[in-house]
Amino acid sequence: MDMKVDMKREAEENHKAAQAAWEAAFYIENHLDHAAYPEEVAPPEQVGFMVHTAPEERYYPCSEKMYQAIMGRNASAFLQQRYGEVLERILALVEDFIEKEDEKAFLKALIRIKFQHETRDELMIPSRIEKRLFRIFLNQTNIVDPYLEEKYLRNQWAVQVLSSKEFKDAFDFVDLSAMKRPPVSLGRIRDNLNSLELQRLFLMTGASELWQGESCVLPDKEGFLEIFSRPLTGEVKELFCFLGVRGESFHCSDAGDRKKILWLANEAGEIIMDLKIIRYLARLGHKIVVSFKGEPIFTKVDFADVMEDRVLQQALETARILGDPEISKNALVDILRKEENIIVISDGTRENVNLLLACTTFARAFKECDLIISRGEEQRRRFFDTHFQFTRPVFNICTMEGGRVDILHKPAPPEVIRFSHFDLERRAKAIIGQMKEAREGGMAVMFYSGIIGSIPGKIDEAKRIMTVFIDHLRTLFAKTFIINPSQYYEPGMDADDLMYMWEIVQRSGYIDIWRFQTYEDIAETFTLLGEKVPPEWVGKDATYSTGCTKEMHIAMDVLKTNPEMQLMGPPAEKFMRRKDYGVGKMHDKKL
Repeated sequence: MDMKVDMKREAEENHKAAQAAWEAAFYIENHLDHAAYPEEVAPPEQVGFMVHTAPEERYYPCSEKMYQAIMGRNASAFLQQRYGEVLERILALVEDFIEKEDEKAFLKALIRIKFQHETRDELMIPSRIEKRLFRIFLNQTNIVDPYLEEKYLRNQWAVQVLSSKEFKDAFDFVDLSAMKRPPVSLGRIRDNLNSLELQRLFLMTGASELWQGESCVLPDKEGFLEIFSRPLTGEVKELFCFLGVRGESFHCSDAGDRKKILWLANEAGEIIMDLKIIRYLARLGHKIVVSFKGEPIFTKVDFADVMEDRVLQQALETARILGDPEISKNALVDILRKEENIIVISDGTRENVNLLLACTTFARAFKECDLIISRGEEQRRRFFDTHFQFTRPVFNICTMEGGRVDILHKPAPPEVIRFSHFDLERRAKAIIGQMKEAREGGMAVMFYSGIIGSIPGKIDEAKRIMTVFIDHLRTLFAKTFIINPSQYYEPGMDADDLMYMWEIVQRSGYIDIWRFQTYEDIAETFTLLGEKVPPEWVGKDATYSTGCTKEMHIAMDVLKTNPEMQLMGPPAEKFMRRKDYGVGKMHDKKL
């Protein structure tokens, strides 16, 4: 009996190990493993800006159905169908853009060989295969963007539609007799107009027949009114109330504040309709970050289109174009504060949505914005056909059969902790208030900078060391208000949040003494604790810390305007070995 139990346990353990290995191979083969591809794949901390995962859970950028089909390790009809759709799209690309028959035959054969190689084990996500096959086509043909002209024509057609007299007449037309409760006040009239305009603009996004295809025909006024009569379904109220737009058919308990919105651009032509909505939202006071694809992929609009398509350039003439793929938190917050209400960024990818490969700027924008608006069926699958939850509310606007436009909403889970820059500024002002009160009470104000997160896995110990030593200093120094930064850390804060908050405090002008941690401070702390110095702390001081290095630069800057401030600790010239935090990390990216 015991032997049977042992054999069963061994079989279960072997199966578990094999499944774990298959999952690891899934991430490696799809080039989605940060350890294997650190320059391409975002670290878990950056992914955490966007995806709310359970401890030890790994995010995968595909639908639940797709992931289960791959993990099932069986011949999946669903997976084979999706693989076949990818191959058909790429072969159609060859057929459409290659004229010489011998070149066409060679390229099709090459693509089939690569396709068979990539799909034989059923480990690959179809979109990852599509990206690789698409790149083979580009590299073999030296075509930079095969759909460049079509995208331009779609955008041009869409602009002509919005510029037409027929559209304007229909858009401005209101049949008051059709209203169930005609507005009787200016406020109600304004609310109803805002709601009606926004509904009509959303419905226009579903009228792709106006800019897509070989026989685009401009409708008359009645044709546009027919488009405006199509259903706008789903969680319309949730989105409109989130945007502060009240309407005849629903009432919002609160119009809400001005929002920061991350808008994920999708198809050419459609983007012109999107930008019409985006400009409208900007006039209402919202700030919109519009994300384009990093590189060309079929008819999706990409960042190069923004720079080269004169139709898009005109539509975005008042927008701020942000080309830096690795912007810092402070720089992004500064840009979000400026007058431009429309900011354009790249997501850094050649895929519909892949948060594991998205650039740092996209991840930071996701974190700083109040809601995400995704577009189209493919983006809908990535956000909604999955059990994963996201750190911000996600809406999706998708065209359905018959031109109906449907809106889905996935709220952020309540346990997500968010610190907006307003929250951080409020905390900084509260600390400055304490410093000011201490100064007015005749106390000296000391700020103590030391190692917190620069030794990975030792944050709690670092906080203990700093707190014990600062408590010791308080017993030695009379009438001295000492700020202990480790006591202000809250779960959900990352290093960028802390640096943003502390820089406001440090530049306030209320610091009399700025003390940087020395090794002697650390050694004395362990003496006070009755412990020997552990090896990971031997020889360490503030120069080992990324945060302290940044703070020393701030201190040297503050001295220019406050030369009476006293600096204590290691000399400034020794703060050389640290530069930048890893994104979302509490320690230097070198570590």
